[in-house]
Formats: sequence, structure tokens, C-alpha cells
Amino acid sequence: MKHLSTRFKCTALAALAVMSLASCSSSSKDNGDGFRVAYIARAQSDSFAAWLANEMKAEAGKYQDIKLDIFDGQASDDVENTQIENAVANNYDAIIVQANNNEAQLPYIQRSVDAGIVTITTNPRVDGVNGASSIDANPYDQGAIVAKVALDRIPQNAKVVVLNGPPGNFHSTNRRNAWKTEFFDKRPDVTILDENTANWNKDEAMKLMEDWSLAHPHIDAIVSMNDNMASGALEAIKGRNGFDGIQAYGVDGTPEATMLIEQGTMTATALQNAQELAKLNMKAAHDLLTGAETTVDLKVGNPLITKDNAGEYIDLYKGAGLIK
Repeated sequence: MKHLSTRFKCTALAALAVMSLASCSSSSKDNGDGFRVAYIARAQSDSFAAWLANEMKAEAGKYQDIKLDIFDGQASDDVENTQIENAVANNYDAIIVQANNNEAQLPYIQRSVDAGIVTITTNPRVDGVNGASSIDANPYDQGAIVAKVALDRIPQNAKVVVLNGPPGNFHSTNRRNAWKTEFFDKRPDVTILDENTANWNKDEAMKLMEDWSLAHPHIDAIVSMNDNMASGALEAIKGRNGFDGIQAYGVDGTPEATMLIEQGTMTATALQNAQELAKLNMKAAHDLLTGAETTVDLKVGNPLITKDNAGEYIDLYKGAGLIK
């Protein structure tokens, strides 16, 4: 398992090697050489964000008139906001933003729209921006489809821990709302031993789980708002007595999580298909830039992944080169 986890980490880091952290030099709008598109990615430490950034690069390569530059937001509102400002100042034809915190990025995204730049928010969408397009999933549905599986699998009078994404993040908030409505409200017998924010980050989740496992010698399940945090929590208790058979739930359907599910280490997740998101984002950017569309508002699906069908998704990831 350690080998698989390390191999996935290397793949994700290699995927993110395409990211440029430097500011771009100023240039004019499309001059016949094609459209310049900036993608502001949330964080290279997030395995799903790494996957999506890699797919964005691959999909952009299919358009001869698009040049895509990818920037790493480093899970920092300040960094992301500065990168959006720089992209506006450097006259990009389109800017695609994967927000770290919706409220924090909203005014900067609005400035992009107000500057006449094609602007798309994705994973998550940012509501309240006038004139922006969006490509996203429905985070409530993502959380709900996994929570409904847990209704029958988490045992009576279970004790669980909960890992949340960044405060104010549209996906984290709505996935957690789904768990409340679809699971915790229906299972009052279940006790939440501890709950905290790990910011989608695997290392932060590991640290929290290390502390929780010392404070609570028995935990029945890990409820996580994404796969990256769930896998970190599982890594923290790997091989430790008293945690055999612990259940773990996430969202994203990352290659690592899918392998963990196939092996029986993780219980369930909902796929957020980075390939589909990237395809729709690049098509939307191209359609908006060429005038084929004026606004785009699309959502991708969220199929459930369990041990019963994990093999299908592993084949998908092998075909994409994400699992060797």
C-alpha cells in the first residue's frame, strides 16, 4: 500500500510540474497567434486539484488556437487573489479560477469580468459573480450519494470523526450539509467524536487523525469531505491495533482512493471526473472566446464508487496514465 501511495504521489507531482509560479509578461489580446488562457489552480498539495490541472493541460493541447498557462494557488487566498490580479493586468483572453475560498476570491473574479475578460469558475463555481460562466459538479449530490451508502453500513451507536475542507468553500460546505441531512439527522445514534478542518490536505488530515486516534481508542468511521483527507487519515492509523475494519468515506474518486476502495481499505466515494471537467472547461473557454456562446453554466455527474465497481475506474485511470 505504501508503494501505491508513493507512486500516486509522484504521478500527481509530475502532473503539476506544468504549473508556472512566475508572473506573466504583459501582452495584448489575441493578435492572430491564438488565445491566452490562465488557469488558477487551487493547490498542488490537493491530489484532485493536481489531477484536474494535468487534465486541463492535456485538453488545452487539443485546441490549436489556445495557449494555457497554469498557476498554483498554494491553497492560499492571498496567492490566488494576486494571481487573478496579475492575469487581468497581463491581458489574458480568458481566466479560469478554481477558488480556494469563494467569498475571498469573488471580488477579484468580478474584476476579471469587469475588465472584459472571459471568466469561468470551476470546482467550485463561485456564486454572486455577475457575468461569469461556471463548470462544476453539485457538491450536495456528491456528499449525499456517499452519505446514503453509509446509512446502512456504519454500525448502530457508531463513533465517527469528520474532516472538512476550507471554511467558506462551496464544495466543503455543501458536502457537509448533505452529510447532516442525509446521514446524521437520520442516525441520531451516531456520535461525532471530533470534527475539524484539514483544508483538503492529506498531511493536515494525518495530523488530526493521529491526535484523534490517541484520544479515542475506538473509531468506527472517517467521514471526509474529500478523498485526499480520507486517505491521509487512513495513513495515520495504518497498522495500528484497534482500527482494523474502520470505514472511510470521501468525495472525488481520485486514483488513490479508488485503489484503496478496491483493496477494501476505504469504503466509498463519489467521482468528480477531472477529465470531464477539463473537457467542458476548455470547450466553454473556446466557445466563449470565439463567440459561439455568451455564457456557459454546466454541471458534471457524480457516480458512486464502491468495491463493487472500483475496478472500472481503475481501468479508466490506467488508460489516462494516472495509475501505472
